[in-house]
Amino acid sequence: MPLFRQAEVRAESESERRKRKSDWREWNEEEEDEPLSLRRLCLFSVAENMRDVLFLFTASDLIEELLRVLSQRKLLSRAALHLLLLPQLHTLSLSHSYNLVTANLCSLITARCQSLKTLDLSGAQNVSSAAICSLLSDLSCLQSLSLAGTLCDSAVIVTLTQSCSLLQHLDVSRCLHLPPGALLPLALQGPKHFTSLLALDIGLGEDEGDGPAAAAYLLLGASALQRLSIEGLGLACVIIQSKDFRVTDSFSTREGVPCLGELWHATRDHKKYGLTLAEETDESLSEEKKTMDAPVGQFKLRLREVQGLTLDSLDAVSSLCPDLRSISLNCHDHDDDDKASSQSIHLSRGLSCWSGQLHFLSLQFSGPLSELVAPLQVCGSSLLSLKLEGVQADGNLPLVALLRACPKLTSLSLHMDPPHSNQEEDDSDDEDIVDWDLPFLPHLRTLTLTFSFEERQLKPVLCWTSLKRVLWSLLRGSVHLRTLSLIAAPCRLDPVFRLVLDCHAEPLRHLRRVSLQRSDVTMETATRLVDSCRHLTMLDMSKCWGLTRSNVNKLQSRRRRHKLQITWT
Repeated sequence: MPLFRQAEVRAESESERRKRKSDWREWNEEEEDEPLSLRRLCLFSVAENMRDVLFLFTASDLIEELLRVLSQRKLLSRAALHLLLLPQLHTLSLSHSYNLVTANLCSLITARCQSLKTLDLSGAQNVSSAAICSLLSDLSCLQSLSLAGTLCDSAVIVTLTQSCSLLQHLDVSRCLHLPPGALLPLALQGPKHFTSLLALDIGLGEDEGDGPAAAAYLLLGASALQRLSIEGLGLACVIIQSKDFRVTDSFSTREGVPCLGELWHATRDHKKYGLTLAEETDESLSEEKKTMDAPVGQFKLRLREVQGLTLDSLDAVSSLCPDLRSISLNCHDHDDDDKASSQSIHLSRGLSCWSGQLHFLSLQFSGPLSELVAPLQVCGSSLLSLKLEGVQADGNLPLVALLRACPKLTSLSLHMDPPHSNQEEDDSDDEDIVDWDLPFLPHLRTLTLTFSFEERQLKPVLCWTSLKRVLWSLLRGSVHLRTLSLIAAPCRLDPVFRLVLDCHAEPLRHLRRVSLQRSDVTMETATRLVDSCRHLTMLDMSKCWGLTRSNVNKLQSRRRRHKLQITWT
């Protein structure tokens, strides 16, 4: 019997209408000696409209949206979750409410929600591997699964390969009980439609050689993969390109699987590698034939998004993966005496393979920002998202050149060390900041500039005063900006916001989230931001020494249409 059943809709008779009014009068008379509480009035309204409320439980999209909103806003209780676990659910995400996920809840999901196609249990540490296996064994319709940061182990992967034949996406990142070798069933007996695997920071790192070996098996065995994130992915490409499969023999013996060389020859002999699925279009099948007939030296992978690369493996990756659209690259481990210039040249050569097609680029780079200008000029014209970590700021010119090289960015995130000495010292305010020759990013929606600082210092050193010009240019031209983070900015921010709000306020009016932690900003600017940004829902001003508790209380007392969360310590 279903948990909820929609009542039959029929016209209300005159006698029923009179009886309902009589019931209301009787209920009202019972309470006439005391004023009606808002709670009682609301309950009466709910009772009167229960027929419409029950309609909610017949529409899966409404239930899924309600669960998502409750979870994201931290309003989802265990009782509400049990109430909303209904058979018509296709999507269930509990990553924001992982503390509610228990073995009993998993049993309830198994009993009620066997039509689930998407399940996210990220961060759920209260559920054992056995409970996860029991859950997955009955979810045969599952297409997307996230177990990031859970107790997932090799038994879970085996269960997946046996029970979830339709699985397309799997995220097991940060699963410390899952060694790289446990992923082999996905390569050897995995789902035919399996296209996406995220497995960064797994295992406890006992054997550093396991990551590249497991990645090589995945690349050869799971031929439909288009998205792969795993440590050692770059080295796996080097192994395949050089066909030096013997370096993985000890791994193969220990895991009890055929050696990598046998897998290579088997896939080529049976013409499995690089083939698309039989259901794809004739055009795709034509491309398959080209891949089958190509010599070994022209062997290509279908990957479009990769994470876990190193600079030393970039040449092999560019040779095997010509269709990449997204790259995450760590340049810290590059071996070369002339480190900075070598990295720049190596990057430019490697990224040139994807010029005009790369959309997302993430780099961990320890050299000066100026060394990245040339590589970004090679691939920046098509970039939509750029993230740089660990770079050293060295003046306005490299930053301006970066902006000119990437005109289509919708997301820009820079984590930088500030200059060691004052760069292009300029303490002018307001109109003197304006420079109409500076570039801006008209499509930008997210801007994050984070500068490193010493925790023991109360204030960051204002050692890059001319940065105000670049910030003004970015803010005045980014009409779609939604999220702004300026952390420990090495310049005063009041002049920048004053000019933008006076002359170019339109971009800031669309802001939803603003973080100005550890930055030089005053109450005047904070007040203008709160008043001008009508859609603002979050303002983080932690460690802003120019504000006091009294200032923050005044900001919070201002009347607004949208609720505003202000953080200050």
